[in-house]
Amino acid sequence: MTFQFFLPKRSLSKNLYLNITDASRNINYHFNTHLSMNENEWDFHLERPKNIYLKKQKLLNEKINLLKIEIKEYIEKKSTQVKSVSQRSLTKKIREICARRENQFPENSLLYYMQAYIKSKEHLICKSTFKRYNVFFKLLVRFEAHMIERMMVDTLNSDFTKDFIQFGKKEKYSDNTIYRTIHFVKTILNFAERKGIRTSVREIVVKREKQNKEMITLTEKEIVKIKSTTVPSVLEIAKDWLIISCYTGQRFSDFINFSSKQLVEIEKKACIKFTQQKTRKSVTLPLHPAVLNILNKYNDQFPRRMDINEYNIAIKEIAKLSHLDELVNTRKRCGFRTNDIEVEKWKALSSHIGRRSFATNFYGKIPTPLLMEATGHSTEQMFLKYINPVNTDRILSLGKYFDQTHADQGLIPN
Repeated sequence: MTFQFFLPKRSLSKNLYLNITDASRNINYHFNTHLSMNENEWDFHLERPKNIYLKKQKLLNEKINLLKIEIKEYIEKKSTQVKSVSQRSLTKKIREICARRENQFPENSLLYYMQAYIKSKEHLICKSTFKRYNVFFKLLVRFEAHMIERMMVDTLNSDFTKDFIQFGKKEKYSDNTIYRTIHFVKTILNFAERKGIRTSVREIVVKREKQNKEMITLTEKEIVKIKSTTVPSVLEIAKDWLIISCYTGQRFSDFINFSSKQLVEIEKKACIKFTQQKTRKSVTLPLHPAVLNILNKYNDQFPRRMDINEYNIAIKEIAKLSHLDELVNTRKRCGFRTNDIEVEKWKALSSHIGRRSFATNFYGKIPTPLLMEATGHSTEQMFLKYINPVNTDRILSLGKYFDQTHADQGLIPN
């Protein structure tokens, strides 16, 4: 069964048309969906809107996806009942689907359980996690339309992983998005099992290829370079927040909300006590002298709060003024996908740079459990994802230990 969506060329009509063909059932029908579409926004090759992330085009694409799934189900149901499918009955069904305001998913479907799981977690998780879950959900809605088949929790098996990875690669999603979505599907299948439904969750094995991804961090020398760089007054606050983030290791949502009310003293050591927004973990963090210097600058206060977009723009400009011109590999958004590109380091900075730099710069110098206590990571595996595996300072430190050991043994280099 094939579905072809198109806009008639050289036509005054802006309505989207649909051809349904199924040779085995002797079906070859032509319909006016009455869904309106601007020709300039239509991708004639992919047979969908050009930008499926703009609100209007996204809603239209969702209707197209729904039509594929529900019309196929309708035809197959009629076939099992040994009833013919007329163009008139299909026209009525298409109008019904297009007029519907809310989508409902079959009770045993993956998307049904996914909706139930997300709703059950909505008040227990932070906004960013809730948003990420919905990204996974919408991606799987598009995958169903690509396969033109419902995913049911009791029949989903190892074929899903192979098919979904192929779909993700074709649509140019990042490996991170693809594999995190598969892990989320496993979470949903476990959720369904707790509801008493037998699934094949153990068949879905996710073996991710090793990535040669370069972790962008600021070395201690680069942080010192930023500290000593004179910047325009409009960038001064962002510079101070950047330094604070590099010496506290917190997410933007946490460090930007630091206030003097959170300051505490433990055995004459200045600390800050707060609850992380994402994990809801309570953290008590001793303040680095660099942070204390900034507090002194603002009369024992933190700098004024900034919007994340304002901050991201400002720290790039600060890094540029600090001549962080080394070429690095990173991912940059082009349209609604990201691509691997090589850029000057200052262009790759974002609000998470301080957290990654903190973990990398202090790893190996401070016991890992103490660093994890500071960052709020639950497992060392998660913490190590923040570590830049190629850290020049650590390599040079190791080299110095080798040289010192060699000298202590009284050995002479060849």
